[in-house]
Amino acid sequence: MSGYEVNFDGLVGLTHHYAGLSFGNEASAQHQNSVSNPKLAAKQGLLKMKALADLGFQQGVLPPQQRPHLPMLRRLGFCGCGKTVLAQAMRQSPRLLSALSSASCMWAANAATVSPSADSADGKVHFTAANLSNKFHRAIEVEATSAVLRAMFSDERHFAHHEGLPQGAMFSDEGAANHNRLGGDYAKRSVQMFVYGRQEFDGEIAPTRYPARQTREASEAIARLHQLDQQHTVFVQQNPAVVDQGVFHNDVIAVSNQNVLFHHQQAFYQQQRALDEVRRKMAMLGSELIAIEVPTQRVSVADAVSSYLFNSQILTKTNGKMLIVVPEESRQHAGVWCYLNELVNSGGPIDEIKVFDLRESMRNGGGPACLRLRVALNEQELQAVNPRVMMNDRLFTRLNEWIDRYYRDRLTQDDLADGMLLREGREALDSLTVILRLGAIYPFQQ
Repeated sequence: MSGYEVNFDGLVGLTHHYAGLSFGNEASAQHQNSVSNPKLAAKQGLLKMKALADLGFQQGVLPPQQRPHLPMLRRLGFCGCGKTVLAQAMRQSPRLLSALSSASCMWAANAATVSPSADSADGKVHFTAANLSNKFHRAIEVEATSAVLRAMFSDERHFAHHEGLPQGAMFSDEGAANHNRLGGDYAKRSVQMFVYGRQEFDGEIAPTRYPARQTREASEAIARLHQLDQQHTVFVQQNPAVVDQGVFHNDVIAVSNQNVLFHHQQAFYQQQRALDEVRRKMAMLGSELIAIEVPTQRVSVADAVSSYLFNSQILTKTNGKMLIVVPEESRQHAGVWCYLNELVNSGGPIDEIKVFDLRESMRNGGGPACLRLRVALNEQELQAVNPRVMMNDRLFTRLNEWIDRYYRDRLTQDDLADGMLLREGREALDSLTVILRLGAIYPFQQ
């Protein structure tokens, strides 16, 4: 049966702003308090989705979550109507209001970990929404993420959904940003590679400057929930030295597609040993690993972080060759751009580059790979996905009109207390659930 990799990109929310909330993400910290443009951010992401759909790739949309998060503000002691709650929060704790207004769910790579049916013992596609417990402003996403995924992948014959792992340090889970799948056809069994930053039990090494967000214990729990075969599952540790240089997720230093792993020379702890294990397990399935390792002398870790070279998408074209999708920042960096052009002219599997301007997302620390959740599906499973979330000409036009109607082109942290912004957000999301046919997924609709 044919297989597809479907990318579901997060649609940027109306409260997109630069708050510097993500310690360890250097781009986020550098642009704290800058003026944002939510309308431009949403349209930049939408243009990427449409361009890839026009190239023949399967592309879907993930809706933003409700922000500001009034239920949590009330839980934390702010009282009254919505406008009063926002005013109190701005007066007493503006940083808290900023955190609870974050549009961070736009980075859909953190939405969940997904295991295709070919890898799961029960033959279903498994979803576990990430608990994102390392950052408060992201930990509040998990329930809404689960509701969205259940609305999009609702057919119980094909899809299995799991609650997020328990909150807390031991089971800190950052979703698909630390997960790779390596093999051949998307619909055939492959090796699942979980990348973790630290180990709560018996961990010997860990970063010292920035937090390691993914634990081995979380990755192992997801592998059990998804009924994965241990013979085809690998757990690999991030290199703690690069975490301390701003590599907060694996997808900042490595990206995979089918049998290709594109990674930096310093990506993993005991890298050769880790790659040998992946190679051995892939060979058991009749697949050969193609590891494209970028030397430090060509691209330093600092340059990889600033250009987001590895926070890219690698997509398989109809001719079997692969396309790499990178942000404009990679083209603007002379050394990185030189390397990429040598790569596509080397005769290897990647023979084309496509560049997108994602400045608004990049300034908050998220590139092309951050914006999308990869879901490998067979033909029957693809037909079972809510069709209204799949990108096409009609949806592109409707979402552009929706953005033009509701989004602001300028937003600062002070604007977060504006009661009109709260009203605009509710009206926008209410309209969006109709466009995408998602039902009443937001708290204010229930």
